[in-house]
This record gives sequence, C-alpha cells and structure tokens, in this order.
Amino acid sequence: MSVHIKEECVVYAKRGKPGHWSLDKITTHKLTGKEIEEMSKEIVEKSRISPDMFIEISRKGSTVIQYRDYRIVIVKTPVSDGWEITIVKPISKLTFDDYHIEEKILERMKGKATGILIVGETGSGKSTFGQALAEFYQQQGNIVKTLESPRDLQVVDDITQYNKNFASSEEIHDILLLSRPDYILFDEVRDTPDFKLYIDLKLGASNVIGVVHAATPIDAIQRFISRTEVGMIPSVVDTILFIKEGQLCDVYTLELIVKTPSGMTESDLARPVIEIKDFKKGTLLYEIYSYGEETVVIPVQENKGMSKGAFRLAEKEVERHFRKYTQGNIKAEMANQHRVNVYVPEREISRIIGAGGKTIEHIEEELGISIEIREFKEERYGIDFTLEEDKKSVLIYAEPGRNIEVLIDKRFLFSAITSKKGLVNVHKKSNIGRELLKAMNKKQTIEVKG
Repeated sequence: MSVHIKEECVVYAKRGKPGHWSLDKITTHKLTGKEIEEMSKEIVEKSRISPDMFIEISRKGSTVIQYRDYRIVIVKTPVSDGWEITIVKPISKLTFDDYHIEEKILERMKGKATGILIVGETGSGKSTFGQALAEFYQQQGNIVKTLESPRDLQVVDDITQYNKNFASSEEIHDILLLSRPDYILFDEVRDTPDFKLYIDLKLGASNVIGVVHAATPIDAIQRFISRTEVGMIPSVVDTILFIKEGQLCDVYTLELIVKTPSGMTESDLARPVIEIKDFKKGTLLYEIYSYGEETVVIPVQENKGMSKGAFRLAEKEVERHFRKYTQGNIKAEMANQHRVNVYVPEREISRIIGAGGKTIEHIEEELGISIEIREFKEERYGIDFTLEEDKKSVLIYAEPGRNIEVLIDKRFLFSAITSKKGLVNVHKKSNIGRELLKAMNKKQTIEVKG
C-alpha cells in the first residue's frame, strides 16, 4: 500500500488492503538524513526529465510528485523534524460492477442523485469508489471531469483531470461551468475554499460528486453547516455514500420539509427541517433544524416508547382507515408514538385535508394521533412474477404480502396486494380480467412492479 522512509529510522511498508493491513520493517538499518536527502534530489531531478513524472506541488518544506500511478511526498525541515519520503500506490482499480450495487441504489445514482458525497475514513477506499463512479457515469454517455490535488485517480483517458493547485477557485469555476460537463468528481474536499467551490459548482446546475474525510456520514454534513445556510444543504447534497473497508456500507438521503420536529407535539412549532434517512430501509435517522439561534442535529429514535411490532400494527391500522377516503396508493410511517406521516397521491391531498382542514381534523380525532399528509412518491421496480390461467380467473403469483402494480405496454392497469401465498386472483369476466386476457393473446408486454 505504501512505503515510509524517515530520517534515523528503519524503512516500513504498509501491506494489505483497506481495513486489513500490517506495518512491516523492510530494512534492518536506519537511514541517515544525508541518504534520504540524496534520494529526494534524485527523485526531483528525474521528475524534470521523465515524461512519466511531474511535480504536483512544490513548496519550501514539501514536494509532491506523481510518478505513473505512484504518489511521492517529500517533506523536510522546517515543516517536519527531519527528512521524510512517503510513497503511496493505488491499492486496486475497481469498476462500478465490482461493488455489486443494489438495483434500488443504482436507479437513484442514475436519476435523482445530483449532489453526492462519498464519505469515509482515511484509507477506506473513497477515492477508489469515486473513480469507479466517474467511469460509470462516463460509460452512461456523460462528459465527466475530475478536480484533484494531486492528480492521482486512475481513470480512462476520456475523463479530463484538473489540478486545483495550479489554478484559482475562480479559474476552476469558469473552466468547469463554461465547458459544461455532466458530472464533476471533486476528490478530497478539505478546507473552506474547497467546500465553497463544491457548493458554487452544484448551485451552478452541475452534478457534483465530492469525496470527504469523515468518520460518519453525519460528520460530513456537519462540515457544511458552518459554510452555507442550513436550508441550502439539501440543494447541494442529496445523497451520501458511506464507504468502509472498501465497500459501500450505507446510503443516506437528505430532504427539506416543513414539519414539527420529532419529539415536539405542538403544531405551531412547525419549521423547515432537513430529514436524513437511511435510503435502503427508508427510516428517519437525523433531523437538522434551527432552535433559537442555534442549528441542531438531532438523532431520531423513531420507535422510542413502542416496539417495532406495535409501530407496524399502528401503521397498518392507519392505512386501513385511510382507504375509506382514497383508493390510491397509501403508505403510513410512524414518526413517533404521537405522530404519523401518511403518504397519499398528490391529487388526493386537498380532498383529504378538506376545507379549512376539517376532514383531517376529524380523522385525527377518530385515530387519536397527529397526522401529517405528504405526497406519495414511492419508486417502483420490476419484480419476478408468473402468470397462469384457469377456468374462471387469471392468476398472478409474486412475492407474498407485496403491494404491486400491473402494467401492459408501460400502461398502468391496476394495483393490488398479493396474498400470503403471493397470489392475485383476477376474474376473467371483469374489465381488468378481459384486459389481461387480451394482452396475453396479443403477446403484449405485461409487467409487475412493486
């Protein structure tokens, strides 16, 4: 992984891979400052004549050189307490397919994710994942450019790599916005000028991927709070990808809504709140909002005071009750034991709330809980199914207890919930049954999504 040469020390090598490595001695004798100084001079002189080498950074006490795939960092006094050379090589080059990304996450990466943060600790594999993601977007038919310091990502030639050490933030901003790339990979967003440049590029209608050092995803968001208005954060970061030991572990999403924060019960305390959710599970993890003059980040314990089973039963009861008021898709999520979020189709929202909010007040009295109505935006994906026919019915078999939609040639036909055995029974003499039979006879494309 790397070689570490330091004055008056033996030479060490870090061997292994992210999360599983050891530090081994590779010399038995200690090197003097004079020996390391001679090595440094030889490296710098070669970088001036070799086409495979170039100096990325040159300062009074430090030099950074890129030699093919290797990054060489030379440090001396007064920056350090003596001569030191560190040589780092890429551990591996992976494609996006090597990460085996779930289809649901892949669909978000292709569509809704436009402000992405790749987060992880040092050596966790963030940059390796970032270069795989950049090449994935390039293969999808996009113009992709990277912004690095130094330029050490191993990407295909079609991706242009910029070094921000040789240009001001204003020049980089002009180059990138005038050349109009579809995606910008900003490797190593470190200090305030970097964060401001990331924000500026994102607000300039670019799709930006930032790589940030942080122990947890929420730590990365904390670094934006002092550098931009809190209400702007979901506009510049909508997706967080947390990398650990070279693997994609967690995916978080950010959304700004107006609501009463979790734990508060009075409706007049409603305010803009940033919700941070686990994308895979759909659970609310954190809320960010203003409290007095402070901006607070609060972990949300959604099931505090009630068991998971009790929450699920409560959600099912709320959904059953709301079916009296709408035939569209309904999804209930218990925010806490005092409030439930109910997702209904946009066209149904005004009717369910009622004139002056009287209908929703009546429902709250019936259920004895505070209700927040939101727009139903659940994405649906194709699922495996089988289609059979008997004397009276068309039988659809899919995953048990699943809310499904049936489409013919991309046209919505009907929705239903599969039984415990995964069955939906459609009578042949019904309108839907006749449509299904007609599609089967004409060999039209029948899809089931859920």
